[in-house]
Amino acid sequence: MTTATQTLTERLLSSFPAGNYCLPALLQLAEIVETTDVPTAAVECTMRPRLLLNPQWVDRHAQTPEKLVMLVMHELHHVILGHTRLFPRATPLDNLVFDAVINSMLCHLFPARANRALMTDFYSDAKFPECFLRPPLEWKPLGRVETPRALQDGPRAHLAPLYARLYSRRGATYSELRDALRGTASDAEMPTELLLGDHRNEALGASSAGSLEIRSPALLAEIRRIVERWPRPPKPIIGRTVHATMEAARLRVPPPAPRGQLVSLLRRIARRRMTAGPRTPAWRPGEGEGPVLRIDRRTTVLRSLGMTPVLQRTPIEARRMHRAGERVHVYLDVSGSVNAVVPSLIRAILDCGEAVHPVVHLFSTEVADVTLDELRAGRIRSTYGTSIECVAQHLDVHRIRRAVLVTDGFVGAPSARARATLETRTLGVALTPSGHTRHDLDGLVAHWTTLNPPTA
Repeated sequence: MTTATQTLTERLLSSFPAGNYCLPALLQLAEIVETTDVPTAAVECTMRPRLLLNPQWVDRHAQTPEKLVMLVMHELHHVILGHTRLFPRATPLDNLVFDAVINSMLCHLFPARANRALMTDFYSDAKFPECFLRPPLEWKPLGRVETPRALQDGPRAHLAPLYARLYSRRGATYSELRDALRGTASDAEMPTELLLGDHRNEALGASSAGSLEIRSPALLAEIRRIVERWPRPPKPIIGRTVHATMEAARLRVPPPAPRGQLVSLLRRIARRRMTAGPRTPAWRPGEGEGPVLRIDRRTTVLRSLGMTPVLQRTPIEARRMHRAGERVHVYLDVSGSVNAVVPSLIRAILDCGEAVHPVVHLFSTEVADVTLDELRAGRIRSTYGTSIECVAQHLDVHRIRRAVLVTDGFVGAPSARARATLETRTLGVALTPSGHTRHDLDGLVAHWTTLNPPTA
């Protein structure tokens, strides 16, 4: 490592309060390299990761420790948020929206003016659409959001409320920004050369490309541990998106397909046997036909038409056998990280029939209860973030003792209180076919299984 690189490493160490941000562990894992091959900064997410910094850009735009903190944090967020993207960053608009959301998150995490100066000095509030990449000059987390000059009047004034939401406590979603900005500016007008962090093509190994847990598992694990120790803003943004507002959506649920893995897991959690298992008798209401005369609407109508029915419909109770064991409560992860596979996960749950409790619990950073019919219709509600805290609280409030979680495992490390709740429950976890982890729930799960990829 060169002297110049050591100097830059020392600058980073002196810029971050090491005791609070746990950066030394990351710097031991990732080599810091000065290079002009990247416009600003990037992380190479490989088995031996490197943190790439453009020294010319740093000297010109990130001279202060606070600005350098924001630059590195911005790049780390590209890595953190990469696996929870709701759409591929295929266009300049996608890249702009992604940076706008990250900058908003960082402003809430580091609200001091000296930190925000990286955005307010680098971007102009008089230019559209780059005004969305910076907060107002006198911005405060809980204060009124001043409208940038580019949105105060003219054909783009209708975007001012969206900008206000982006930098308010509520926040704005990826989809809201993307839909509102689509068509308002051409790709040529997008300030792609001004965007921070890594915006390489995903096929070239961008830091926010998929399968990070496979490409660089050690880096992912270390960054997640760092994030868990970051100080919380006054109004913390739980999960991995800028807001925690429950949104409703309707998905197209694929046709039935056998999901034996999930059925087996449900039976294990419910103390059912893997085979036919014990059965117990029960009286079930039904309907049959017999010769006994019964006055009902059908008989009355037929007689009025001059017809004499031979057989009459009669309610009966039949003694039928059903499986022993309770129906299992299922918690389905509907966060952004599993967005693409949620329909197939819903189908897998529906295929399990009477093994599933009639109310399914959708979780992101909140729990939303839906019936099986609503799930069959594809109705879901999500905040697109992820937090195991809401699951633990729901288990505690409703006194649920046995449950199965269908998730990719990226649910965040549980707090001491949540861990205490989860340790007293019998939990099974069905992991999504690819891009999953056991790290967050390690030691809390009685039975694991990994679902097979859905067939075409």
